[in-house]
Amino acid sequence: MKKTVTILLASLLTVIVGCASYEPLVSMRGADVAAPDAAPEAKAYAGKRPGTQPVVARTFSTQPPVIPHAVDNFDEVTLTENQCLDCHGPANYVKKNSPKLGDSHFVAATKAFDSSRHVCTSCHVAQIDAPALVENRFIGNIK
Repeated sequence: MKKTVTILLASLLTVIVGCASYEPLVSMRGADVAAPDAAPEAKAYAGKRPGTQPVVARTFSTQPPVIPHAVDNFDEVTLTENQCLDCHGPANYVKKNSPKLGDSHFVAATKAFDSSRHVCTSCHVAQIDAPALVENRFIGNIK
């Protein structure tokens, strides 16, 4: 019994001393942890109209290609409507002189468009005109 009381009092003393020396949490960047980050400013797309920009080199072999033109004026992509397919689909890519959708975007057995990949911008991002966050001398060479 005496040992239990001693442990209980030692624990209580530790909690009291710990609370007395409490300091609010501060992040490594110096801002208050509860302070929200500032919203990023909107950047302009590097390309304005489709077909006017060169293809952006990929930095690794499995990287989805970036979109070198503006997409903010495109309609919402749904399962039944996708403006990307107007130029990049198998029926029009030759006429529009645009890159063809990869074979991974089609169901292998039927060669039909895979509906699980209908939201193009979930993998492909539009290239924006923004300075690099860190210095980088890497030169991509994968087309």
